[in-house]
Amino acid sequence: MISRRTFIASGLVVAATGALGYGLWPRLDGYREELVRQRRFLSNDPTLQELVRMSTLAANGHNTQPWRFRLNEAEIEILPDLSRRTEVVDPDDHHLYVSLGCAAENLAIAAGANGRPADVTIESGPEPRINVALGKGRPKDDPLYQAIPLRQSTRSAYDGQSISSNDIDLLLAAAQQDGVSILIFTDATKREAISEYVVEGNSAQMDDPAFVAELRDWLRFTPNKAISNGDGLFSACSGNPVVPEWIGGRLFDAFFTKDAENTKYRDHLRSSAGVAVFIGDQADPLHWIEVGRSFERFALQATALGIRNAHINQPIEVPSVRHEFARWLGMPDVRPDLVVRFGRGPALPMSLRRPVKEVIS
Repeated sequence: MISRRTFIASGLVVAATGALGYGLWPRLDGYREELVRQRRFLSNDPTLQELVRMSTLAANGHNTQPWRFRLNEAEIEILPDLSRRTEVVDPDDHHLYVSLGCAAENLAIAAGANGRPADVTIESGPEPRINVALGKGRPKDDPLYQAIPLRQSTRSAYDGQSISSNDIDLLLAAAQQDGVSILIFTDATKREAISEYVVEGNSAQMDDPAFVAELRDWLRFTPNKAISNGDGLFSACSGNPVVPEWIGGRLFDAFFTKDAENTKYRDHLRSSAGVAVFIGDQADPLHWIEVGRSFERFALQATALGIRNAHINQPIEVPSVRHEFARWLGMPDVRPDLVVRFGRGPALPMSLRRPVKEVIS
């Protein structure tokens, strides 16, 4: 019988080469090798540096990886890296702190699965930070840990099929977090309504040259560029062609249009099984971190169930649309934090991460 780890390793190869239909396979060999190296499982009795590697596989906006880690004898501190802010799309660092919460949850899950039970605390202050204290215990078989190397934001159309109520219950149970509420929308009419808020937000962003320029700065069009930078949005990860950087920039300018993007997002919503909206009890960095922890478990549970997910955060990134969207949700006094579509579909290539030594202070 094939082992779980063999299955996961095989899944990595599938994910790394999931763009075969796009004609990318001949140019992804080096990328695939780097991906498998980065996403390997931890060894027995892992070092703190190895735990940091698993932490950095967490979801994060634009794959900016806006985190720093400080290591002590039995504690890992996660701090914001404000040099990697995205000031246009995320002017108040909301996505940045959500990303830190995702990293903290990956770290806690990976440590616990490998005999280092974790106690996560969040320190407030001018620069909130996360402390993860590591104890000693017995390793445990955790499906969420097994899913860490395979989790990805799959930015493509899904198969249009529904998800069972039992699987949705499992997603909600995994994502339970104090201070965070989750709304699930599977009805086609409501998903269509959400798509209109996505389109409204996307249209406002596409009309903003600063937003487009910031996004373009984080795009990587070749495997070599993606490998050398270790960050950003590699075109293959969203099913787009791999082309030389100078051509990629021109193609982006020619084809990244408001109408094309709006059509894509409508199609993506219609092909999805549902939409999850995450809402923190308060609009502050501490609750944004908790939202990140909740979402990361949601995404890992989805991965364990073979369910894809991707952010469609335009309704919460444009303030005027965010207020309208909150009223549509029936919660006019809250700030919705994340909008995530989910469903089943094929894997795409996954994004890379920077070397661990570059994120440790």
